[in-house]
Amino acid sequence: MKQSIERIIRNTIDQSNLTTTYRTPLLGVASASDPRFAQLKEIVDPAHLLPTDLLPEARSVVAFFLPFSRALGEINRCHPYVAREWAVAYVETNQLIRDICANVKGHLEVGGIRTAYEQPTHNFDVEKLVSFWSHKHVAWICGLGQFGLHHMLITRRGCLGRLGSLVLDATIEEPDAPAPEFCLIRQGKSCRHCVRSCPTGALTVSGLDRQRCYERLLEVNDHYGAIGLCDVCGKCATGPCAVMD
Repeated sequence: MKQSIERIIRNTIDQSNLTTTYRTPLLGVASASDPRFAQLKEIVDPAHLLPTDLLPEARSVVAFFLPFSRALGEINRCHPYVAREWAVAYVETNQLIRDICANVKGHLEVGGIRTAYEQPTHNFDVEKLVSFWSHKHVAWICGLGQFGLHHMLITRRGCLGRLGSLVLDATIEEPDAPAPEFCLIRQGKSCRHCVRSCPTGALTVSGLDRQRCYERLLEVNDHYGAIGLCDVCGKCATGPCAVMD
């Protein structure tokens, strides 16, 4: 089943006719009963959903990572503000994630497997700025990566990209093992590129000021609003961990 889902993801990308280009996607699997899902109520927020909240008979969770091209990261890194291409990639990829989830759902339901999923973005508490279903934390449980100093998930292809996830009422293959540590700081080495790249000072070695970060994102959305909802920045995702392959 995992190979079937991977094929659907690749086919959906190939048929999408987008301006944004991607490297090879990643897919990870976890059991819906993995105790770390319950721990997200402490790690993320008490209101964070469990797989069984999305699908009462949930047995498996799959997460996927759509890595952007190296060129897109370089364009955004070198841009004095936020590159228009980056905003376009955000809008296009959010729709692509919706399409992937819908296609996976349609394919699996033909075989009697039910699925459920949350939207790729804006499924969060606007006061706390925390997600009800954090795709990056779900992807972490599914073995796709580990968190970096910038609070983003770093996969074996890097952090430059977008995440999606689904819940299934079927058991897939053996759950994926935890990913190794990719963040240089977490490895005890020197970096802090993400902190230096933050244009507002919202990101420090001590943590992330969510409100200050979000104010910047809303400003960018005002600037590029004609493209679509694009509250993005991405400057912290342009360092050594952006592209790992």
